[in-house]
Amino acid sequence: MRVNPSSVTGTARRAQIVAATIGAIAELGYRQATFARIAERAGLSSTRLISYHFAGKDDLIKAVIEDVYGELGGFMGERMREAAPGRAALEAFIRSLVEFIAGHEAQMQALMSVFLEHRFDDGSGSYDAATDEPRARAPLEELLTAGQECGELRDFDVFVMASTIQRALDGLPYLLRSAPGLDLDRYADELVTLFDLATRRSP
Repeated sequence: MRVNPSSVTGTARRAQIVAATIGAIAELGYRQATFARIAERAGLSSTRLISYHFAGKDDLIKAVIEDVYGELGGFMGERMREAAPGRAALEAFIRSLVEFIAGHEAQMQALMSVFLEHRFDDGSGSYDAATDEPRARAPLEELLTAGQECGELRDFDVFVMASTIQRALDGLPYLLRSAPGLDLDRYADELVTLFDLATRRSP
């Protein structure tokens, strides 16, 4: 199949702008990450090049969110692919998410700033608990249900357990702001032990 060179160039340019936006927000904060700062960071001659590829700030921020979540999904999927249902899958879920957070500081800092400060033109926030939390929790609920069905995990309320695990993981980027030297390998070890003891079936 023949690929349109202009399409390839356009995709690369959009990715360049998104990466520059993530870096600018992580370093400067959301409000200071203006189009001028982003263009400078991306090595663009004019902010018009940003406007050419994105309809506005809202469109750009949506692309940033999609980019981070897309990379996170691919990262975790690769590390969980071989994990057996049950305890091994839960451990892989926890460790892969902590590993991603540890290795993608700029992306996580940018995402937090966006969630805390960005408002779309209609006044809504970038993070909608009513829709985003259930969507984020769904894979974990499926994982826990599969573990119960295969007999590795005990009988418990999947919603409550998934919500508790997800909150413990979602809070890590915020915790790193006040404790940047936190040992994340040990943090992952403790979470794995904690939730393994909470979910596994007694012998």
